Amino acid sequence: MSAESDLLDRVIRAGTASDAEISELVEEAGLDAVIGVLVDEVLFRCDEPVNATPVDIALDLTHGTERRRTVFRIVRDEPIEIVDAEEPVIRRELRMDVRDLVRRLYGRADHRRAGDFYDTFLPTRPEHLWELPAILAATNQASGTLLSGCTVPHVDLGALSVAHGSDKWASFHWYTAHYQKEFAPYRDQPVRLLEIGIGGFEGELGGPSLKMWKRYFHRGAVFGLDLFDKSALNQPRLTALVGDQGDTETLVAIAEEHGPFDIVIDDGSHENEHVRTSFDSLFPYVRSGGLYVIEDLQTSYFPRFGGTAGDEAGPQTSVGLLKRLLDDLHYQEQEARTDEPPTVTQDAVVGVRVYRNIAFIEKGVNGENGIPRWMDDEAWVALGAIPPAAE
Repeated sequence: MSAESDLLDRVIRAGTASDAEISELVEEAGLDAVIGVLVDEVLFRCDEPVNATPVDIALDLTHGTERRRTVFRIVRDEPIEIVDAEEPVIRRELRMDVRDLVRRLYGRADHRRAGDFYDTFLPTRPEHLWELPAILAATNQASGTLLSGCTVPHVDLGALSVAHGSDKWASFHWYTAHYQKEFAPYRDQPVRLLEIGIGGFEGELGGPSLKMWKRYFHRGAVFGLDLFDKSALNQPRLTALVGDQGDTETLVAIAEEHGPFDIVIDDGSHENEHVRTSFDSLFPYVRSGGLYVIEDLQTSYFPRFGGTAGDEAGPQTSVGLLKRLLDDLHYQEQEARTDEPPTVTQDAVVGVRVYRNIAFIEKGVNGENGIPRWMDDEAWVALGAIPPAAE
């Protein structure tokens, strides 16, 4: 892990830490280094600016007697810019303790959104008084944009999918409602998420879903896997990896380096063989309590994807894999049990939840005992619970 990644990870985990622990991190890493991490995150989270007039807003972060200023130039239809503190005409100053911004960004989603900063609207003397209302309106809009980047947004995954250009909602798929329900318990956790398939047609960089997950999991580290180099997408908390999901050695090497993962999403080739190879290779690297997600199960019925024509998917398809996992989940109930150790999936699959074209496989400890073998029909007859079989 690089020094930058290590610092980012420490700052993320500090989001739920005590004042003393955050202060210790700032003193060890340096205020400037911590602010650099925070400013990158604020820029990523900010809503699109709506003010037509450029406005410079100062964000002052303090730690004890130290104080650092970052000035954001905000204007509609342009990326938010960090500008030299001596150059801008600052309209507003927002000041907060660096510990409060750490919690705003990397704390719980229900962390407070007010009562933790100072707000100063700087004196403005326009050449003509009639310009003042427009200046005030633009400043208010720009301030709202900056503060939108200083909070954990209450997002709807459907809207977020559309905003980033992902096809997981309002396209051929309607997955985000299921994702919202399944991922809710993980929202406030520092998850590690791997998505197979970054997307983008020839000549396109892709990555809309990765950006959506980065925005949703405000404490998470997001990884994408693609056949082609998409490293131009790399930014804090988002890393594009290169590899073939049909190659077990590649998948294991990636998991060894970047895992274990809390969530793996297969939105790759949708070739049934690839889906099964990826699952068998990566499921062991999902943490207990985590989820493995398989999208686009419809290819189980498409022969050109290795599926089965007709109304019943075969054992070598994605749906066939899910059927096998249901059997593995109940292996202790099966009559033909053996004394062999359970397989990885028999031992660790604790839930299989299937919706239209998407499945969520939950990992845990499948340790509940089934009915003991000695409690067969003869035992029940001896107990008088059931009558003996007729001759």
